[in-house]
Amino acid sequence: MSVLCVDDVRKTFAGGEAPVEAVRGVSLGLEAGDFVALMGPSGCGKSTLLHLCGAMERPSSGRILVEGADVSTLDDDALTRLRRERIGFVFQFFNLLPTLTVLENAALPLSLAGHGLREAESRARALVARVGLEHRAGHYPQQLSGGEMQRASIARAVVHEPALLVADEPTGNLDSDNGARILELLAELNAGLGITIMLATHAIETATVAKRVVRMLDGRLADAT
Repeated sequence: MSVLCVDDVRKTFAGGEAPVEAVRGVSLGLEAGDFVALMGPSGCGKSTLLHLCGAMERPSSGRILVEGADVSTLDDDALTRLRRERIGFVFQFFNLLPTLTVLENAALPLSLAGHGLREAESRARALVARVGLEHRAGHYPQQLSGGEMQRASIARAVVHEPALLVADEPTGNLDSDNGARILELLAELNAGLGITIMLATHAIETATVAKRVVRMLDGRLADAT
């Protein structure tokens, strides 16, 4: 089953002396259970492409389909529902809400989607345990290490069982040991839950966890392995 289809996508940003074409005619497909690392140097367009695939940006031209839904044709409310229900996000700087505990952060996507408190907390508690934070469920983000915060953000990202998880430099703010643990966790979630993952990184050691590596340069795909 096709989870993501990127068809001749371009993204141009206006501003400055001339428009900047960050993504230039990219085509790419991900099937259910894929784990793809999008690799390239800073400024190559990989984060922009990741944001497009996560429906956080609309393409300037071309098509992006998430489980068959064309991002370009959806209104803002439909895009919000798509992101809330079918896509999970992991960022370099965690983006946990500081006033919520680990458990409450993890349950938030379910609460926003209208699930009852008991169901949301039950499912969140299971994910918190799965990422190894059961003993930290009642702690606040400022009481956690960087690795623990990223594990909490991953629990939040997958608690609603998304079709697609997009991860933008998920180990970029961690030391090598914690970074390795996060990559192991992502690989386990991909294998154990079948979540399709698209990960952006500039580091070859991070990309090796993926099943497939796609390289970008100057806004275009350079090659794939």
